[in-house]
Amino acid sequence: MGLFDRFRRVVKSNINDMISKAENPEKMLNQLISDMNQQLIESKKSVASAIADEKKLERQVNENRNQASEWERKAMMALKAGKEDLAREALTRKQEYEQYADQLHEQWEGQHQSVEKLKESLRGLQQKIEEAQRKKNLLIARSRRADAQKKIQSTVSGMSDNSAFEVFDRMSKQVDQIEAEVEASGEIDQMSGSDDLETRFKELEGSTGSDSTDQMLDDLRKKMALEENAGKGADEGADEGSTNSSSGSGSTGDEDDPLEELKKKMNDEGGE
Repeated sequence: MGLFDRFRRVVKSNINDMISKAENPEKMLNQLISDMNQQLIESKKSVASAIADEKKLERQVNENRNQASEWERKAMMALKAGKEDLAREALTRKQEYEQYADQLHEQWEGQHQSVEKLKESLRGLQQKIEEAQRKKNLLIARSRRADAQKKIQSTVSGMSDNSAFEVFDRMSKQVDQIEAEVEASGEIDQMSGSDDLETRFKELEGSTGSDSTDQMLDDLRKKMALEENAGKGADEGADEGSTNSSSGSGSTGDEDDPLEELKKKMNDEGGE
């Protein structure tokens, strides 16, 4: 079974366990991401261990090939020394190292292929976890909105009685009544103001009539004064005519008349 398959089984098991417990979605998602990261750490350790095994096999292959080369060098040295038996033994050891190196190389190739697959699975796992992290943030936001809506709905549904709303309705009606009374009072004040205004205009009209009467009296006085002046002018003209006539006839008669002298004397005494 592959690494990614094992990881998927573990995550699926954790999800089912969380759902069965009906935990808080945000807490559940955070825990799930935490478990996935923990599984990622374990997967990285497994991949690192597989890579280490691959490197170990590769190192063993190289060591056995180096040993085969060394025994080949020794066989050549024995031949140069004329020791064929020793050369044959050296070649036998060379073959043993080569055969073992070939076996190790086959194991190394298999391990190398496994390691490449594990690396690819690990990269895919990291991408899945990053995607899960992004989805977790979105799901948490959606969960919070859903929880808020649920609480609001629960609050609205929990209001079995309408006492609070009835109080608001009564208060609203009282406020409407107060506003209506204030408007009525304002209208009454305006009416009173208009009555005062009419009264002021009536007084103004009355004062205007009085002024016209005074004007008529002044006109009458002027007329009487003109008539009086005209009468005085006529009297003065008559007096002048009589004076002239008396002066034309002579003043001797008046001065000689004792009665006139007496009147004159009396007038003089009265003037004194």
